[in-house]
Amino acid sequence: MRFASDNSGPVHPKVMEALAIANEGWALPYGNDDLTRRAADRVRDVFEAPEAAVLFVATGTGANALLLATLTRPYETVFCTPEAHIHQDECSAPEFFTGGAKLTLVESRDAMMEPDALARDIEVLKSGGVHSPQPGSVSITSVSERGTVYPLERIRAIAQVARTHGLPLHLDGARFANACAALGCTPAEMTWKAGVDAVSFGGTKNGLMGVEACVIFDTAKAREFELRRKRGGHLFSKNRFLAAQMDAYLTDDLWLTTARAANDVGQRLARALKQTPGVSFLHEPQANMLFPRFSRAAHRRLHEAGAKYYLWEGTLDGDDDAILPARLVCDWSCPAENIRHFVELVRG
Repeated sequence: MRFASDNSGPVHPKVMEALAIANEGWALPYGNDDLTRRAADRVRDVFEAPEAAVLFVATGTGANALLLATLTRPYETVFCTPEAHIHQDECSAPEFFTGGAKLTLVESRDAMMEPDALARDIEVLKSGGVHSPQPGSVSITSVSERGTVYPLERIRAIAQVARTHGLPLHLDGARFANACAALGCTPAEMTWKAGVDAVSFGGTKNGLMGVEACVIFDTAKAREFELRRKRGGHLFSKNRFLAAQMDAYLTDDLWLTTARAANDVGQRLARALKQTPGVSFLHEPQANMLFPRFSRAAHRRLHEAGAKYYLWEGTLDGDDDAILPARLVCDWSCPAENIRHFVELVRG
C-alpha cells in the first residue's frame, strides 16, 4: 500500500532495457550523440512542433528553474499560485537561478490560477512603476499540486492574459502525461496551441529513472537555456542515458500507457473511497493524486498495517474521531490489491 508519491514507483522495464542498450559501446558526450538527437526529434513529433528546442535535464526542479530563468530577468517576478511546486517545494531554486526574480502568488481555485486574478495582479505591479518588481512570466502546473487538472479553456484564458501583457507562459509538466491522459488531449493542444511558451515534459514521476525534457517553442531562447543549463551544472556528460529514457518513453506511446495506468488506479481508489461512509475530499480527484479526509482512527489502522502516504494535516496522536486529510499519489505499477486493502482498512 504505497501511495506516498509516484516518485517512489519502479522504473519501467522497457526503460531499463533501453538504458542497458545505451550502455553498449561509445558515444559522443554532452548531447552530441545520435540517441540524444533521436529522442529530441521524438519529443518534437509528440508536440507537433518541428522547430521547438528540446533539451534534457535530470530533475524537475532543474527543468523549472532553468526554464523560468530563461524567461524571467532578475528584477522581474514570476506569477504562480500559492500551491505551485516552484513556490512550496523547490527551496527557492527559481529565485536562485533567475538571479533574484521573486514569485508573486495569484489567487487560485482548486490550486488552479484564476485568469481575472492574474490580470489584476499584473496591473497592480505595473502601477508601481520603477519601484515594483516588473511583470516577468507566468507559471502554471498541470496536474496541479492538489490533483486537479487545468481545462484547456483555462490554460487558453491564462495565456491570453499573459500575452496581453507581453509575458511568456511556462507550464510545469511534472505530471504532464497524467494531465494529457485525463483531458484526452494532445500535447500540442495543452501547450503551444493554447498559448504556452515553454514546458517541462516530465518523465521521472511516470516510470523513468530521472529525466525531464525542457521544450521551448520560442527557439530564440534556446541558446540562453543551453548556457544556463551548463552554468547551472545540469548538462550531463553522458547525456545519452537521459536520452535513452526519453526515447523509450515515447516509443509506442509508453508515456501515455503508464499515465493512464496511474490515473486509472487513482480514479478506482477515489471511487471506492467515495462509497465509504465518513470519507470526503478536499479537492475533486482528476488524475492520480487524491486528498481524502477520514478519521484519525482509520489513519492509525493504515499506518499500523504499513501503508505509506502523507498525513496532510495533524498527527496520529489525539481523538480517534477527528477527521484528518491525507495525500495519496498513485504510480503506474500500483496493483489493484493495494486499493482493496487500503479501503478495507479505512472502513475498519
